[in-house]
Amino acid sequence: MSVPTDDAAPDPVVHGGAASREPRWKRLPLVWQLRRSVGLQRGMLIAGLVLCSMFVLMAVLAPIIAPFRFNQLSGPDGTFPRQAPPSPEFWWGTTVGGYDVFSRVVWGAQTALLTVILAVVASIFLGIALGLVSGYLGGWLDRVLVTIADAIYAFPSLLLAIVVSIVISGGESGFLSGILAAAISITVVFVPQYFRVVRAETVRLKAEPFVESARVLGASTPRILSRHVLRNATRSLPLIVTLNASEAILTLAGLGFLGFGINPTAASEWGYDLNRAISDVASGIWWTGIFPGAAIVLLVLGITLVGESLNDLSDPRLRIRRRPKRLPRRTPTAMKGAA
Repeated sequence: MSVPTDDAAPDPVVHGGAASREPRWKRLPLVWQLRRSVGLQRGMLIAGLVLCSMFVLMAVLAPIIAPFRFNQLSGPDGTFPRQAPPSPEFWWGTTVGGYDVFSRVVWGAQTALLTVILAVVASIFLGIALGLVSGYLGGWLDRVLVTIADAIYAFPSLLLAIVVSIVISGGESGFLSGILAAAISITVVFVPQYFRVVRAETVRLKAEPFVESARVLGASTPRILSRHVLRNATRSLPLIVTLNASEAILTLAGLGFLGFGINPTAASEWGYDLNRAISDVASGIWWTGIFPGAAIVLLVLGITLVGESLNDLSDPRLRIRRRPKRLPRRTPTAMKGAA
């Protein structure tokens, strides 16, 4: 008697039913969705990928793109002017503290990317692990974990992140410690979401015949969870990751805006720069706030477009399908010739 496993699940259906003959790179995430998308969904996915790729390149190439360091206040010609308008020397002007706005925005992409990656990876790892154990074992452990997750989920996310940030770092810290504090704060907010999704799927899957067969044949609990349950319980997580990544950007910006983020001399953070730009608005100084704000909006927009496109493509009711090719109309002359 053979035991069905998650490997027996059908591959994604492609045009012509030849999934096994497709090159492996064409079945990679995002590549496969991009090939299946059409119309507005493809446009949203491409636009989101372009925006996200732009910020990833900005973060990776920040030392090359930025003309100055994020905390640099002087150059060969002396100290930078304060609140200087955009010019050939300072492309996007300077802040009230004398920092170059363009350099701060470019280096801020690096801070945002590192924080979001750490937060999302830690949230996925903890959420999946706790959700698998809680949903499969059940009992008192399941009740305790569900109660804790519901209690955390009931708090406003930004308020919870502020409390955790204050407990970890006192509300302000250096580069690495600040990124870790912000990432842990966001992780605490996101773990219950992954936990609830994975636990619900695990509770459903443990009653499936292939899991029961593996249990009867003597498979250990770790093997059942890793080989039979894990892959099937996490199929919807890529959609949640993209949507939560945009929320992580906003949470990080909120922490910096309220003064609980990273020290401005240790790293560049868009939320802090927006906070410092509030007093400039009344004076007609627009460049100190519009560029960090636009960076937040564009990055969140890019991640959201990718997430919404993936969500539409995964739902058959929302997916836009290609129109079948129309056969050429047969003229009376062609019909007589065929006769």
